[in-house]
Amino acid sequence: MSLRDFSLDFFSLTGKVAIVTGGNTGLGQGYAIALAKAGADLFVVSHNTDWDETRAIIEETGRTVHFHQADLTVRENIKNIVDECLNVYGKIDILVNNAGTIRRTPLLDYKQEDWDAVMDINLNAVYFLSQEVARVMAKQESGKIINIGSMLSFQGGKFIPPYTASKHGVAGLTKAFANELGHYNIQINAIAPGYIATANTAPIRADENRNAEILSRIPAGRWADPSDLMGVVVFLSSKASDYMNGHILAVDGGWLAR
Repeated sequence: MSLRDFSLDFFSLTGKVAIVTGGNTGLGQGYAIALAKAGADLFVVSHNTDWDETRAIIEETGRTVHFHQADLTVRENIKNIVDECLNVYGKIDILVNNAGTIRRTPLLDYKQEDWDAVMDINLNAVYFLSQEVARVMAKQESGKIINIGSMLSFQGGKFIPPYTASKHGVAGLTKAFANELGHYNIQINAIAPGYIATANTAPIRADENRNAEILSRIPAGRWADPSDLMGVVVFLSSKASDYMNGHILAVDGGWLAR
């Protein structure tokens, strides 16, 4: 390809099909809408069924969206997601492993059931769904898998040991999958969001001291809005990122630079 061949069409997702887990609220909703605005048709997996808002926004873009309710901790549901997406659209070009959970408890009081619940969603579901989708992408000889890490993919945090372990694990899986699947023309990368203003972070933002502590470390001087993550998911899903593989991309307002 010559330098003259590059164009903004490299960022277009027209004709692509994307699965987004946890794609009905928060960051996941933002990712799904961003992919639709770039031209992709969506297969949104969520635990809840209040889909009206997400459906309306995506359909306003002129793209189609199919919703699938599933508990990702149930292993049999993983293959059902892939099979249904193939039945609806005939292919899978993009997978965004966004679904996740967090439970805050001091380490000395942490219960095994809370550890298991976090690891099942944040790590096990990522592995098994990525594996199942990769089998489809390998036959197509193309695909993009985007995992969602965290600042806790790099740091330790407090009161969230399984979340930290799972997000370190997501970074490791991203690299391991990239090593094995690159020769199939499949790219696997991860987004590591910084501090985002969502429902999950509302209690932290409401804590005046903790909020001030966080803001003092972010060079951008503000919490991110979910829209701040929309451009990067389009980039990692598009032809523009074809030579990017196994990377954990921090979108953090400069948090890690401090």
